[in-house]
Amino acid sequence: MSRFHSPEPFNTEGWRHRSFCVVFGHDTFAGRVFDVALIVVILTSVAVALMDTIDALHVRWGQIFFAMEWAFTLLFTAEYVFRMAIVRERMRYARSFYGVIDLLAVLPTYLSLLFPGAQYLAVLRVLRILRIFEVLHLRRYTRESSVLLDSLHNSWRKILVFLLAMLAIITVFGAVIYLVEEPQNGFTSIPQSMYWALVSVTTVGYGDISPATPAGKLVASVLILLGYGIIAVPTGIYTAELATTLRRRLDGRRCAQCERVGHEDDARHCRHCGAELPPRD
Repeated sequence: MSRFHSPEPFNTEGWRHRSFCVVFGHDTFAGRVFDVALIVVILTSVAVALMDTIDALHVRWGQIFFAMEWAFTLLFTAEYVFRMAIVRERMRYARSFYGVIDLLAVLPTYLSLLFPGAQYLAVLRVLRILRIFEVLHLRRYTRESSVLLDSLHNSWRKILVFLLAMLAIITVFGAVIYLVEEPQNGFTSIPQSMYWALVSVTTVGYGDISPATPAGKLVASVLILLGYGIIAVPTGIYTAELATTLRRRLDGRRCAQCERVGHEDDARHCRHCGAELPPRD
């Protein structure tokens, strides 16, 4: 069952409660049918948005794609309004991850009335199929993914410092290459030169701008070597924090049967042999 509570907790026969169990629940047959049908409709709407960007299909079926997109949008709008009507804590749902995604699923088509082409952002609907983890009872993988997010949250300050240092390096090298190179080689301004420095330090190397003078090539060589040396820094920061987070989530209880350690802190049985674990100290 979803973490959103029924709007009528004391009346299990109310229409809101029954609707809530179907729309937000995943343990009943009707709830699973609703979720699977919703996922099929979402994938169909995304496929329509993708096909509409193919010129040959757009010329032949553009009007049909347009009508289908509006039909999907109206359907998802009605679904969103219905979800808001049956939850007790509407703002909690609206601010939740799925609530925001549900809203983003309908906004692009309406925005296209003001900004032509915005309807193609309807592909954001594909994020709604993340509910399949709930439908297929794969919550374990959802919990494990939180380890990655927690590690990223714990290391964001270090990564931010690294990015600021990179910005300083890009600015300095952009100014240097602007001074030693000629405008006809593409270095027409410091911002343009900073773009070249960014592409070079990340070892991407598009080749749309490249130094032609010996001094410029020397600067480029130094920057590329520097890029190879520092590109692994954020990866190392994140990996170290990930290892720390994993250690926090595991305890030192030893299984009496297989003598394995490293179980999750809320585990009651061994993850290897299934034997009951001793109580935590």
